[in-house]
Amino acid sequence: MAETIHPGTRIGAVRLKINDMERSLKFYQEVLGLRLRKREDNIAELTAGGEQTLLILEADEAFRRLPERTVSGLYHFAILVPDRPALGLALRNLVRHRVPVGQGDHLVSEALYLSDPDGNGIEIYADRPRDTWQKNERGEIVMTTEPVDIEGLLAASEGLEWTGLPAGTRIGHVHFHVGDLDTARHFYCDVLGFDLVARYGGAALFISAGGYHHHIGLNLWAGAGAPAAPEDAVGLRYFTITVPDEAALTEVERRIAAEGASYEHNAGGLALRDPFGIGIRVIVGAE
Repeated sequence: MAETIHPGTRIGAVRLKINDMERSLKFYQEVLGLRLRKREDNIAELTAGGEQTLLILEADEAFRRLPERTVSGLYHFAILVPDRPALGLALRNLVRHRVPVGQGDHLVSEALYLSDPDGNGIEIYADRPRDTWQKNERGEIVMTTEPVDIEGLLAASEGLEWTGLPAGTRIGHVHFHVGDLDTARHFYCDVLGFDLVARYGGAALFISAGGYHHHIGLNLWAGAGAPAAPEDAVGLRYFTITVPDEAALTEVERRIAAEGASYEHNAGGLALRDPFGIGIRVIVGAE
C-alpha cells in the first residue's frame, strides 16, 4: 500500500469563523478581490473567477478575537495567484485601500501578508517556476525570507486593470501554530502521508505532496504546548485536503484508522481534527 499521500493532492476550501458578515464580505470582495458565490443565513462562500469555492465564512457575533499567538490554529491561509502580474495587481489594490501589508521573497515564491478584520492571517503569493527551486544537501527545498522586489511587482502589473483575483486563483497552502513539532510531523507525515520538504530551524516544518514547496506549514511560534483554540474564537473552522480519486481517499482513511485516530464520514469525505484541535476535511476534488 502507498505510504505517502497521492502526489496530486492539493489544499481546497478554507472555512473561517468571523464576527461580522457584512464587514468581512466588504473586505474579502473589495480589498482581497474574491467574489460572492453563495450566501445563506450566516454562511457565505467566495470564489475567484470560477465555480470553485475557495473561502467559506461562518459569522456569529459571539465569536471573539483572541490575543495573537496564544493558541494552536491558523497562522495564515495562502491564496496562490497564477502569475506575477496578478500579484502586482493585488498589491496595487491593497495599497489603494491603505491596507498594511507585509512581504517576503521566499526564493520559491513572492508573498504579501495581511490580516482580515478579525485578525485572521492571509498570504497572497505567486510561485516562481518549479525548475528554479533549489534543494540543500538533505534534499530539502531551500526557502528563506528576503525583501520582495516591490518595484518589479508594480512594473509587472503596469497598465493592467484590476478586476479582482483572476480565474486560476486557488488556495495554495495553509500554515498553523501547533503545540509540538514531533507530534505534528507524525500526524501530518506518518498518518496523513505528506512529505517533509523543509525545516526552518527548530521552530517550523513545511510539508507537501508531489514535491510542492509546501501545502502545510507547522510552527511553534505560539509557544510549545499552545492549547487548542476555544470553540467561540474567531479563526479556522476547518481546511480541506483534496485528493484526486476515491482510491487516494481510501488510502488516507486506512492510515487514519490504523493510527486509531477519530474521524467521521462527512459530505462525501472524511472529517477529523489534528492533535491540536485543527479541523480537517479530506475529499475527492478536481485539480
